[in-house]
Amino acid sequence: MDLNFNKNEDHNKLLLSELKQKFAKVKLGGGEKRIEKLHSEGKMTARERIAYLLDENSNSIEIGGFAGEGMYAEHGGCPSGGVVVKIGYVKGKQCIVVANDATVKAGAWFPITGKKNLRAQEIAMENRLPIIYLVDSAGVYLPMQDEIFPDKEHFGRIFRNNAQMSSMGITQIAAVMGSCVAGGAYLPIMSDEALIVDKNGSIFLAGSYLVKAAIGETIDNETLGGATTHCEISGVTDYKAKDDKDALDKIKSIVDKIGDYDKAGYNRIKALKPALEPNDIYGILPKARNEQYDMMEIINRLVDNSEFEAYKDGYGQTIITGYARIDGWAVGIVANQRKVVKTKKGEMQFGGVIYSDSADKATRFIANCNQKKIPLVFLQDVTGFMVGSKSEHGGIIKDGAKMVNAVSNSVVPKFTVIVGNSYGAGNYAMCGKAYDPRLIFAWPSAELAVMGGTQAAKVLAQIEASSLKAKGEIIDEAKEAELFNKIKARYDEQTSPYYAASRLWTDAIIDPLDTRKWISIGIEAANHAPIQKPFNLGVIQV
Repeated sequence: MDLNFNKNEDHNKLLLSELKQKFAKVKLGGGEKRIEKLHSEGKMTARERIAYLLDENSNSIEIGGFAGEGMYAEHGGCPSGGVVVKIGYVKGKQCIVVANDATVKAGAWFPITGKKNLRAQEIAMENRLPIIYLVDSAGVYLPMQDEIFPDKEHFGRIFRNNAQMSSMGITQIAAVMGSCVAGGAYLPIMSDEALIVDKNGSIFLAGSYLVKAAIGETIDNETLGGATTHCEISGVTDYKAKDDKDALDKIKSIVDKIGDYDKAGYNRIKALKPALEPNDIYGILPKARNEQYDMMEIINRLVDNSEFEAYKDGYGQTIITGYARIDGWAVGIVANQRKVVKTKKGEMQFGGVIYSDSADKATRFIANCNQKKIPLVFLQDVTGFMVGSKSEHGGIIKDGAKMVNAVSNSVVPKFTVIVGNSYGAGNYAMCGKAYDPRLIFAWPSAELAVMGGTQAAKVLAQIEASSLKAKGEIIDEAKEAELFNKIKARYDEQTSPYYAASRLWTDAIIDPLDTRKWISIGIEAANHAPIQKPFNLGVIQV
């Protein structure tokens, strides 16, 4: 190994260490004191509930673990968006589990909580996965009600999705393990089956204090909407559980009896580990985001037996396309090549940039994967499309549009891994969040923005300097440098993978070595949902 490899390895392992430290803090939710309070009430935490529910020693992945990171500081923060979401296995059946974290503002819904719940339902609907809700929430966080209550992608959309999933035949099970109030009371009752934990669970449109204020009736919460009331009087819930574990055991029993699902039929054989050492990824991936490297060296450490069948290998070389297997699943890989390449005409092409020939190749490959029912995996490290007169005269916009068209209309499941840069229209063409990947996740080395921090800061600093000069201020080199550094620091913060993950522009930040697991679980989920429509590119400029 060379010195550069060792430097890269040290840098990337430090990023990984930072990731693990940040996530360890996130997993504490509202903090140890609130966890102790929950335990004193005879309740498990959201993460403990999910751990008990999921099959022991089975694989699972967490969606939106960093949701809300660095947001709502004036309200005390909202770790993990106040809700834990995992895809895992219950009695051998793949499910998605959504659990309110009562240690975070009593499980109240912040705007990001709503967005995260909707993302969980979107995954369930796209993949026809059974969804399990573990409810323990005080309802909408009232100081921010205007940002969570009335709009199309706000709180009410949850119940619309409940109704649509029911009509689609997607199993929904809800366990009320704490508070379930106001509009939130509809969620468990719009599920197929609802459980409630005795003494701890309660469901009502208005609590005892509000009832007293509204109609003058004096009643306690347990009599108003406790387990006995809803299991024996109102008939709102289907099962009464004595405690958390009893409720979770009942859910396991219900899931155990669900019938098999219709399969999409994606190709899978016995899995093989990569022949090349996956740990080498840390040393291959450069420390600086503008450095060149060979993306094939990454691919060979992600795919089964390090076997890759390249498609149009000598053409459009700044995008790699080809077939491989990941954990036994057949996949089509579309990846940005980050090393400078030379065309047959002797022209040099910059790595990480999409040229017309690369876009043309990718478009054709995506169409082929749709024709053969092969899931697509996008490995992003892209700075955008090539600019300049030669590219414009050669029709780069037209070729880029064809690629975006193919990504948009693809009917096979798509999975996006942000390895490094994800800038501008390159993000779109390589299946960014706006293009409905089934899962999209980032490595700690990722950066998401319209353009790189240095370029953006130069442009913004020039604009600000011109504005200040127009007001009569004297701008010398020191002042220009100060402006540039200030703007770049702000821009770099916004390009961080944590900034993106906190807003759910990505589903997670992961250890690169977990990439195979994420893609495998994702394709297995997608296999629950047979393709419903043919692939059609529509109208494109040829």
